[in-house]
Amino acid sequence: LVGWLVAGGSVQEAFTAAVAVLIIACPCALGLATPTALLVGTGRGAQLGILIKGPEVLESTRRVDTIVLDKTGTVTTGRMALLGVEVTEGHARADLLRWAGALEQASEHLVARAIVEAARAELGTLPAVDDFHAVPGLGAAGTVEGHRTWVGKPQMHPEAVLPPGLADRCARWEATGCTAVMLGRDGHVVGALALADTVRQTAASAIEAFHALNLECVLLSGDSGATARTVGDMIGVDRVVAEALPTDKVRVIRELQDAGGCVAMVGDGVNDGPALASAHLGIAMGSGTDVAINAADVVVVGDDVRTVALAIALARRTIGTIRGNLAWAFAYNVAALPVAAAGLLNPLIAAAAMAGSSAFVVGNSARIRHFGRRLPFAVERATA
Repeated sequence: LVGWLVAGGSVQEAFTAAVAVLIIACPCALGLATPTALLVGTGRGAQLGILIKGPEVLESTRRVDTIVLDKTGTVTTGRMALLGVEVTEGHARADLLRWAGALEQASEHLVARAIVEAARAELGTLPAVDDFHAVPGLGAAGTVEGHRTWVGKPQMHPEAVLPPGLADRCARWEATGCTAVMLGRDGHVVGALALADTVRQTAASAIEAFHALNLECVLLSGDSGATARTVGDMIGVDRVVAEALPTDKVRVIRELQDAGGCVAMVGDGVNDGPALASAHLGIAMGSGTDVAINAADVVVVGDDVRTVALAIALARRTIGTIRGNLAWAFAYNVAALPVAAAGLLNPLIAAAAMAGSSAFVVGNSARIRHFGRRLPFAVERATA
């Protein structure tokens, strides 16, 4: 207004140019650019079974370049079954099952549940356990029928001698992907049990989806190296880290972060809680424990690992939409302001352009509603 009056323009020309500038300069599109995309993105995520705890999580998801997956319950079904029992001389299979089942009654671990179910199916009622305590990542111990008993990895009692025949049998079990646990009684190893978990049918395609998103895949497991590598080879991960205790899982996450990676951790169990909290992005399977769900930034409803890839692709799509909206809003204002100030833009046209700009931002954000509708797991196309 002042510029036109000083330059000798008419009052009508000055007011026309000033009103056009005020209309064009209204930052409606700029203000709508981010919240509309976030609203549609998180809403679409909820429809796909992806619960995102806050908009700041989307930025972390977009930057992820390494994904670490827990084995049991995440890439496997978590429903373990007892496949074999090996006893040392002087002991019977029924005794081993009774002692192991009695001890594991007090545990919530997936291995413990499988042992208890098998023992009850064969023997019925099991004796009680006293002085029970669990050692995270290793096993459990307690007093059964007056004898100190433990079930778990050999590291539970490093001083206990493992009979050669039993060691060979455990090695053969682990080479086929089974989990082998020892049973000790009064300081002596008296037998071993083999349990197997089924790899999820969708696990291999989930790894392919992660690779399509240019993510390095790491399988992190507390099982033996042979068992973890067998599963890793089946699903096609880039790296396997085995025999990891809960503290080791946190250490692995931090090592990857120190190497410059932006790390996402996917898990479902109590042992995964610290690692989920330590990662840049924690993703919990909705079928997992409350500890894992509370420690995570993203919760995937159900147990399909492919939905994790979908969550990362959705976050990238949402952030990309926000950037596109902001670029349009800035470009529109920067280009139109000089035109309006020069008196070349009618206020009515300016008002229509401003409304059109806002509608463009809203419409562009609304496109996220169709994300994953036709090809829910073809993430290489979903992020295009």
